[in-house]
Amino acid sequence: MRHDFNPFGKFQPFSGKLRPGEGRSLVILLGVLVLGAAIFAGSYFVSQRACAITRSADDLSWLRDEFHLNDAEMARVRQLHEGYLPQCAKMCALIAAKNAEVQAALGSGTNVTAEAKQKLTELGELRARCQAQMIQHFVTVSQAMPPEQGRRYLAEMKKLTLGSHEEIEQSMSDHNGYEHGTN
Repeated sequence: MRHDFNPFGKFQPFSGKLRPGEGRSLVILLGVLVLGAAIFAGSYFVSQRACAITRSADDLSWLRDEFHLNDAEMARVRQLHEGYLPQCAKMCALIAAKNAEVQAALGSGTNVTAEAKQKLTELGELRARCQAQMIQHFVTVSQAMPPEQGRRYLAEMKKLTLGSHEEIEQSMSDHNGYEHGTN
């Protein structure tokens, strides 16, 4: 049983009803707690976002760690990377635009038109140009690294650049013991 303090020295049992002013105090207390939780949550999420931005601003730090690059090598790699970004962005935009043309040419039909075939060929040529530019960039970056690290970097980048296509091609070829289209 709850007892309330009475300034006149008597304790009175809690009746289950709030006296005037108690409800307001409870609302204020709850409001302060909710406001504090909101401020904490907001601060936490803002700090997490700031950390993510800081990490993404140095998205090349993995190169330093993985390939044990010193400051001079890292500065050169960063310069090469920043110089390549506009070329990469331009190629990505061209590929995205061409892909939209392919989708439009394919439409919802059940046949591949001559126009769709032409757009697919153009998309393939753009992707091949993009891969060639990427590999050339990776060769240039690899040359800014110590020789052994550069060879390892280039091998990994070639695998990443060409790998997704190779996996699809290998899965559809008879190199795995199965011929495409048969059981």
